[in-house]
Amino acid sequence: MKKGFTLVELLVVLVILLVLVGITVPVYTRITERGRATACVSNLRQLGIALNLYLNDNNQTMPPLAAGRTSMSQDVPVIDNTLNAYAANPAVFACPSDFSGIASATGTSYYWNSALSGQRVANLNFLAIADATRIPVLGDKQAFHPYAQNKVNILYADGHATQDLKFFTSQ
Repeated sequence: MKKGFTLVELLVVLVILLVLVGITVPVYTRITERGRATACVSNLRQLGIALNLYLNDNNQTMPPLAAGRTSMSQDVPVIDNTLNAYAANPAVFACPSDFSGIASATGTSYYWNSALSGQRVANLNFLAIADATRIPVLGDKQAFHPYAQNKVNILYADGHATQDLKFFTSQ
């Protein structure tokens, strides 16, 4: 008699493989997205460094920028055409999770807090908040990060970037 696998044994193995794939694919997706979210935070930190270089050249005064633009054809001062001379890599203006093409259409994946435009760093104020650790400077234009709690990354005036929304809290 020839030894081999029975149909039931093959089906059991197939079911086990499908269960393993069903478990690993979402985990892999979540891990890769968290990696892109971390790269986005890194982009915001690099833009914070570019902003500090700009501030050093401009008497510690925030640039007078629009929050963003709807297309590249608009000739308005925004972060990508103002801080580009200070950014080491133009790729920092695009979030790695921006699959909708916002960065290619508008020049960047990030909004500028236009309420800060023209303010001196020593006297920054946003919605009666003077604490630089709670004043947002740049943030994602969309909820690019589905596995993050708030789905967006934000650069704060003190230079730290995070996924935590701090300007609405009292702490």
